[in-house]
Amino acid sequence: MIEILNVIWKPAIEILILAIGIYYILRFVWGTRGFSILTGFLVVLLTLALLTSFFQLTVLSWLLSTFSAFFAVAALVIFQPELRRLLAQLGNLPLFQTTHEQRENIEVIVQTCERLADVRIGALVAIEQSIQLQESVESGIEIDCVATPEMLETIFFPNNAIHDGGVIIKGDRISHAACIFPLSRRGDLAKTLGTRHRAAIGLTEETDAIVVAISEETGSISYAYKGILVRGVTAEELRAFLTSILVKPEKTRRPLEWLRQLRHERVKPGPAVVTKSGHPPLSARSSGESHLRNADESEAMDPPKEIVAKGHAE
Repeated sequence: MIEILNVIWKPAIEILILAIGIYYILRFVWGTRGFSILTGFLVVLLTLALLTSFFQLTVLSWLLSTFSAFFAVAALVIFQPELRRLLAQLGNLPLFQTTHEQRENIEVIVQTCERLADVRIGALVAIEQSIQLQESVESGIEIDCVATPEMLETIFFPNNAIHDGGVIIKGDRISHAACIFPLSRRGDLAKTLGTRHRAAIGLTEETDAIVVAISEETGSISYAYKGILVRGVTAEELRAFLTSILVKPEKTRRPLEWLRQLRHERVKPGPAVVTKSGHPPLSARSSGESHLRNADESEAMDPPKEIVAKGHAE
C-alpha cells in the first residue's frame, strides 16, 4: 500500500495543480473577448492532434511538434490583454495613498459628474488603477495637473479644444485629456448605445480601469468596470461603487482569499449593459442573474432614472 502511494502521489499532485490552473484561467477569461479566441484556438489544436493520431499523419505530426514553441508565442501575443490584466492583479500592490486621500479623489469625480449631469454636458473619465492606460488609448494630450471639479468642467465644456474624447485620472492628478478609448466589439450591445458608452466598455474590457460616462442627451450618469456598463445611477450610488473598488483595506489578503474574490468577480457571458434597478449594481455584476435592460440614449425627453426596456440581448 505504501509503495502504491509513493508511486501515485506525484502524478496526483501534478494533475491537481494543472486542474486548478486551467480552471482559474478559464474563469478569468470567461465573459471576455479572449474567451472565444481561446475556445477557437484550443478547438483547432485538438482537432489537428486527434486527426494526426487517428490517421497516423506523419508530416502533420512533425509540423505540430516542430511548431509547438511558435504556438506558445502566438498564444502570448493573442492573449496579451488578458495576461497583462492577470499579472497586474497578481502583483497589484496598494497605492501610496491614505484612505482619506482616496476618498477625496472619489469626491472630486462625484462632484464633477453631478455638475456636468445637471447641465447635460457629456463626459468620459477613466480612473487608472494598476494597468497603465496609455498603452490602450490612442493620441491624447498630456495635462498633468491636480484633478478638481473646476478643471474637469473646463476640459469637457463644449467648444473647448480638448473636450472631445476621454480624460485619464491617475491618483489625484489628471494625466491626459482628449484620449480616444478603444470601442467594444461585443455583438450583444444595443445598436442605440452611443460611442461614448461603447468606449467606456471597450477600455474596461482590456484594462482594470473604471470609466465614468455622462450622457449629453439625457444627463444620466453611468459607470463601466470589467466590461459591464451600469447606466442611470445616482451620485450616491456612484460614490458607493467607487469607494468599494478604490478604497482598499489595509490588511494583506491571503492567496486563497484573492482566488475566491477573483472567482466571484468574474462576469458570465451576456449583455454588457445594465440599468439602474431595485438590485444593487455590484450584485447585478457578480451574479449575472439580474434582469438586464438597455436604455435608449437617444430618448432625451425621458427622465435619466427611468428604466426603459428595449428588448433582451441574445
